[in-house]
Amino acid sequence: MSVTFEDYYETLGVKRNAGADEIKRAYRKQAQQYHPDRNKEADAHERFSKIGEAYEVLKDPEKRKKYDRLGENWKQGEQFRPPPGYEDLFGGGGGGGGGGADFSDFFSSVFGRDGGPGGGNPFGGGGGAPHAAPEQEIDLTVSLHEAYHGGTRQLTLTGGASGNRQIDVKVPAGIRPGSKIRLKGEGLLLKIAVAPDPRFTVEGRNLVTAVTLSPAQAALGGKLDVPTFDGTVSLTVPAGVSSGQRLRLKGKGLGDADLFAELKITVPRTLTHEQRALYEQLRDLET
Repeated sequence: MSVTFEDYYETLGVKRNAGADEIKRAYRKQAQQYHPDRNKEADAHERFSKIGEAYEVLKDPEKRKKYDRLGENWKQGEQFRPPPGYEDLFGGGGGGGGGGADFSDFFSSVFGRDGGPGGGNPFGGGGGAPHAAPEQEIDLTVSLHEAYHGGTRQLTLTGGASGNRQIDVKVPAGIRPGSKIRLKGEGLLLKIAVAPDPRFTVEGRNLVTAVTLSPAQAALGGKLDVPTFDGTVSLTVPAGVSSGQRLRLKGKGLGDADLFAELKITVPRTLTHEQRALYEQLRDLET
């Protein structure tokens, strides 16, 4: 049983020998194009998630090396290997016994009765019966938009007597990176990874976004527009803030966590004559 993924290089539109910078540029370009907040096409959400998943692997030298060697099986594609005696118990091998059983039926008998391994002998036998098979852990990369709002992802499972089949996985709103979702009856444990987002970084369940302001705004204070996953909000900036200082927007992170606006003071590259005169006047006053 495995989860089918698209070719990551094809997803980002780069060649297999592409360098790290080229991969990064391709990701940024496509992430901006298909970001759900900007692109309202029906498949934008799914495309954005796939782009993030591809970048998460190809930007990491070790993950990319494994992917280049193993393809879609680099992490989660190894076929499930049943425990000793599986063929005899389920009739899948030379022991006879009435036809091959579907892998999903086997997983259901192992995990479906008591929620997972370790809850007693699922086969109802004595001490000589096989132990419950371990769950197979795979990575599932979601967009930050999905992590914030929640959603449903469709996975394709391959293998077993029933062949390929699709299942829907519910991603809870507010889920954070590293969280795990157990698929009961499938023997799968999904470890959540969150794809990079052009506007936000994730710190635990908190989000951080950069907000730029001029020296005058930093000195005098005022109002700034800050992007959130619930729309743009107006933030009051107190007078006398410094670059790197963070202001909190409560409850705008993942779940009940917060969003922090990190202030970055920017100086204009070119000045008009009037601006230069005012800055010179200010400099003289400070001196």
